[in-house]
Amino acid sequence: MRKTTQGLLRGTAILAAGTLLGLTLTGVATAKGGEPGDDNTAGTTTGSSIGNYAVTINGTTYDPAPGKDAKVQDLRVQGVVKVTGVHTTFTLDPATLGVYDYTLTGAPSPERMVTGPTVVFASKVPSLSASQLTSPVLELQVRDDTLVALFRTAAGKLKIQAKDAPQGGIFQMEPEFGANVTITHLLGPTLFYFVNPFTGKVNFGNGIDAVSSAQSGTGYHRMLLGKDSPQVATKTSQTGSSTTWSVASGGRMGGVLGEDSIELSQGATNCTQDCQAQNRIRGSLPVPPDPSNPTPIGG
Repeated sequence: MRKTTQGLLRGTAILAAGTLLGLTLTGVATAKGGEPGDDNTAGTTTGSSIGNYAVTINGTTYDPAPGKDAKVQDLRVQGVVKVTGVHTTFTLDPATLGVYDYTLTGAPSPERMVTGPTVVFASKVPSLSASQLTSPVLELQVRDDTLVALFRTAAGKLKIQAKDAPQGGIFQMEPEFGANVTITHLLGPTLFYFVNPFTGKVNFGNGIDAVSSAQSGTGYHRMLLGKDSPQVATKTSQTGSSTTWSVASGGRMGGVLGEDSIELSQGATNCTQDCQAQNRIRGSLPVPPDPSNPTPIGG
């Protein structure tokens, strides 16, 4: 049962159909793509994997009815924005335009990779000057399991797109400040970056092997695997727990979880506007085995 604050949608624009800034909103949406740039913010959402976002801002919770959209514009945020989903949760802080405690909940799903709340990213934070952070206002659109949050400041903007799904291309940040922006990713305490021996690419995970339902009743899960997914962005540092990226204005840093993060596929083009649909790869691609006993970078 959804919980919606009384009077929540009063004065809020409700859109009965359509899409949210290029996000896929159909009942079945699967992200497929290459590295870099293989996420299209359309995670797997079938059957028990279907999610739902509720967003709390200034004490009001935005959780529209199924199939409907809630939209707010030019909102000044007091404190943080709390995003709560079935499969993922995280916090947005207008003081830094950063994302904090991006967590997989472990809700029951054939696609899940954990069985309990697991912080995947402790933070994803852009390095911005005081002038670039001046006077942020928020534009928000939320519909079922998709979210678009756009922070506008006196010097530019940063867009965050997310989908509440247990895996797939389900998150991305897009800065536009007229120059490159450094974004720092810090993994959660139980995760680490490693070089996948089957692909030679850098993944992240917790090293715990998958458990099939046949082996363990309700304790089943897939192996937790993910990958930073850049577009018009360059990695500037890498450790076992963090990465930093220089992202061009109009580029983006995405996040891919699960099978999509280890597919053997080509990279995306250098696109800086409306890139998701044009640069994603549709259809099945070769998927290597899960890595065994991965070793943290620098470990």
